Amino acid sequence: MLNKYQVGSFYDEMMNEDGQPKNHYESFYDLIRQLSDEELREKHETAQLSFLRQGITFTVYNDAGGTERTMPFDFVPIIIPEEQWAKIERGMKQRMKALNYFLDDIYNGQEIVKDGIVPEDLIRDNPNYYEKQVTGLEIPLRNHIFLAGIDLIRDEHGEYRVLEDNLRNPSGMSYVFQNRYVMRQVYPELFFKHSIRTLEHQFKELHGALISHAPKNTLAEPCAVLLTPGMYNSAYYDHVFLAQQMGIELVEGRDLIVKDDIVYMKTIRGLKRVDIIYRRIDDDFLDPEAFRPDSALGVTGLLRAYRKGNVAILNGIGNGVADDKAMYAYVPDMIRYYLDEDPIIKNVETYFLRDPEQLEYVLENLEDLVVKNVGASGGYDMLIGPHSTEEERSAFRRKIIETPSQYIAQPTIKLSRAPAFQNDEFYPCHVDLRVFVMNGATSHVLPGGLSRVALKKGSLVVNSSQGGGGKDTWVLAGGGMNHA
Repeated sequence: MLNKYQVGSFYDEMMNEDGQPKNHYESFYDLIRQLSDEELREKHETAQLSFLRQGITFTVYNDAGGTERTMPFDFVPIIIPEEQWAKIERGMKQRMKALNYFLDDIYNGQEIVKDGIVPEDLIRDNPNYYEKQVTGLEIPLRNHIFLAGIDLIRDEHGEYRVLEDNLRNPSGMSYVFQNRYVMRQVYPELFFKHSIRTLEHQFKELHGALISHAPKNTLAEPCAVLLTPGMYNSAYYDHVFLAQQMGIELVEGRDLIVKDDIVYMKTIRGLKRVDIIYRRIDDDFLDPEAFRPDSALGVTGLLRAYRKGNVAILNGIGNGVADDKAMYAYVPDMIRYYLDEDPIIKNVETYFLRDPEQLEYVLENLEDLVVKNVGASGGYDMLIGPHSTEEERSAFRRKIIETPSQYIAQPTIKLSRAPAFQNDEFYPCHVDLRVFVMNGATSHVLPGGLSRVALKKGSLVVNSSQGGGGKDTWVLAGGGMNHA
């Protein structure tokens, strides 16, 4: 089947332009050529059923066909050579360091604003900037970002670029482990000839980073919990999986109570003190006393307990001001300002529509650009110019003119592609990579990450809510670590 595979004008992760595999894919290529068409079909179906049986799902809102789906899986992995991964690791640690300095700065002295690097109104007018709630908080380790999910793409030259920072509640880590589990169960023969960085012990790293944020008033062994909005949340499977693997309790707001500015968890043996809350609910719903008074998801008095140093809340409150799509364009400047270094992994070129000249250029070239709402995620409220109709562009033009500061635009990058096996054939699909960075007393990058693939032919949207799927991600190991 791969004999008919066409690379086209895109950078392909697996194949060269001459139809031969790249060096680091040769063993994998030889192995799958030994499998018959029937074996490939059977394995593909077994893999999809494995996800269904394990209840590995996500929720799609406003979907007429039903809200719950399994994550589509494709067995052709993204394989990353060791030296390429080393650069990604360095780039991610550098980026997290600068973004954390930025968050610490804007909720304290705002030196970066005083020095004219970042416009004040971009911070002040951001709906995710919680000056009143966060200013003066004593943040454990002065670390606002416990877990980050950074989305990378490769352009037509094969160069990695940062597409987006996710610093609030990044989801998808559970799929990294489940993709690996399915690959090992269904395609064990593919692992035998590859030395791959293992995913074992990664939850020990995550748990260690979590516990390192114990607040100053912790009296004994820190007790950590994962706070979820509940089973109807789109990422609920992710919440359950992470809590299980870290060995911490999964709780909802109604399971917690604040007494004398101390947070307790209700148990069958009475109240138990909680020191660290890894929350997966948005800022606005955390504490009806400090944020939205109508929230039924949070815990009354939680912020008071935080201010007194009796509990830590991860990720930090107000992180959204740093992963805003408009703020994204300033991250290279943050790296230079705080670290006196050039970015190791570059951004995608970005147009600010609040700038009259850039606005005019974008409005005249919508058919060539990607336009995004700075506050949206999951592929929503986005225009992909080359794949849009005149009617869609007209509608977006009206929205941009009405509120230009709500949108940014980027060139349509020729996203890298990789083979996918779907509907009994191999065909090229666009891919990206979400890299997870754990930050505690030290910074650690999960080896690999979540490779997302746009399984619809010709689609550029990799989000699972928009028809995308997942691939296993292999980081080749030179030191003999094997069989993930």
